[in-house]
Amino acid sequence: MDTTSNSRLLPIGIQSFEKLRSEGFLYVDKTALVYKLANSRLPYFLSRPRRFGKSLLLSTLEAYFQGKKELFKGLAIEQLEKDWKEYPVLHLDLNAEKYDSRKALESILERQLKGWEELYETGGEGITHSGRFMTVIRKAYEKTGRRVVVLVDEYDKPMLRSMHDEVLQKDFRETLTAFYTVLKSADLYLQFVFITGVTKFAQMGIFSNLNQLNDISFDIEYDALCGMTRTEIEATFRPELEAMATKNKLSFDKMFAELTRQYDGYRFTPDEEFHPMYNPFSVLSALSKSRFGNYWFASGTPTFLVEMLKKTDYDLREMEGVEVSAASLSDDRANIHNPIPMIYQSGYLTIKEYDERFNQYTLGFPNEEVKYGFLNFAAPFYTPVAAQDTSFYIGKFVRELEKGETEAFLTRLRAFFADIPYELNDKTERHYQVIFYLVFKLMGQFVEAEVRSAKGRADAVVWTDDYIYVFEFKLNGSTDEAIRQIDDKGYLIPYTADARKLVKVGVSFSREERNLGEWVIKG
Repeated sequence: MDTTSNSRLLPIGIQSFEKLRSEGFLYVDKTALVYKLANSRLPYFLSRPRRFGKSLLLSTLEAYFQGKKELFKGLAIEQLEKDWKEYPVLHLDLNAEKYDSRKALESILERQLKGWEELYETGGEGITHSGRFMTVIRKAYEKTGRRVVVLVDEYDKPMLRSMHDEVLQKDFRETLTAFYTVLKSADLYLQFVFITGVTKFAQMGIFSNLNQLNDISFDIEYDALCGMTRTEIEATFRPELEAMATKNKLSFDKMFAELTRQYDGYRFTPDEEFHPMYNPFSVLSALSKSRFGNYWFASGTPTFLVEMLKKTDYDLREMEGVEVSAASLSDDRANIHNPIPMIYQSGYLTIKEYDERFNQYTLGFPNEEVKYGFLNFAAPFYTPVAAQDTSFYIGKFVRELEKGETEAFLTRLRAFFADIPYELNDKTERHYQVIFYLVFKLMGQFVEAEVRSAKGRADAVVWTDDYIYVFEFKLNGSTDEAIRQIDDKGYLIPYTADARKLVKVGVSFSREERNLGEWVIKG
């Protein structure tokens, strides 16, 4: 276990509330919200990205409903709850399996059901998994005299793991729909129901019969239920924050600014009074090692999302600042032709703005960790150059521009395109533009770089310590046209007062050669 120098225990990957509390791990107190949630007695659904604390939240609810008062000593809920009671809790965790076959899902349901059936002595009554689940709920109620609490963790994991297999998706959908629908029929016996997942999409249709669920994924009152706010981080981890600042030779404020740039920025509500949320897994990992890194992204790659982008030929340049209707983010009908809502729910995009008049969201990457992690991962799917080769190219690109070696930069960019297999390079003009976009965006990890996002801007601008480069690319056009456009449109005007050397770069791109043609450099 990684700990800081003062040996305080950071709860990285700890999903058991009982273990966290009994073994002395640090805890960001969410129990006031847990109390409010549990005592409303409504059935709830919450969507949050992976590694955001959903499993720990369900474990906390489980401990509360099991009446384990001793685990909550010193927490907010201790002052709120005056009458601790023990309820029968059925906790279904779908996190672990690979879900590569129908048998995999059936085995986990079988394992859970057998444990519950032994506990409540049902005798295995019922033929189907759903029938047995209904019997367990009824028997638990009858045996304990108290209504039942049902907690479902990562309800959608089987569906997300099988998106490549339509037949398996259909099997999983039918099995899970029947299983979850029991929760509506068993309402008389239920005290509380809470279901979590990454997405609300059942591509699925799993929720078609569960219209009683109260989706709190966008509710401001439960905005901070998962994740961490700056106030919570400073209050709970002050010694670790100070140690990290010291190790990185930064002031406390500069260190926290970097922590914010890397891991903050998640917004889960349209309300203006929202608290920006930090990714808890990344923050804890960074504090544990006293080092900034791509912890969340490295803990799981979004292969199914990038595959979806490829299938739909989605233009990656549109991901930042994309506008979507509110309905598309909360609807439970996934649309394979529109990958953005699923990318949002998976945590790779977040809410940047909300237009109340048109009920419309503007989305973007939440922070630097997600942006560069996603673009680095996506690059080989679009270029396709191996991930390590992409990193090699980007490092060389940056060094050459920092030294003012524009000719070498363009020669290397030409080699980058030449490495793309011919049969994979028979693409549209937009595809080439996406490749340019990826190259310049990925350079932004190391220097300031901007790719055109509005009319009246050059295709790309790169700032180094000594140079400002303005690039204009012309598909089947001339270099003279590119330079003339830079001059006529006044692309250099915003930088004329800057002391750095200004460099204009006009490049022609040949559709026939599928590569850079001629270029002109003027500085």
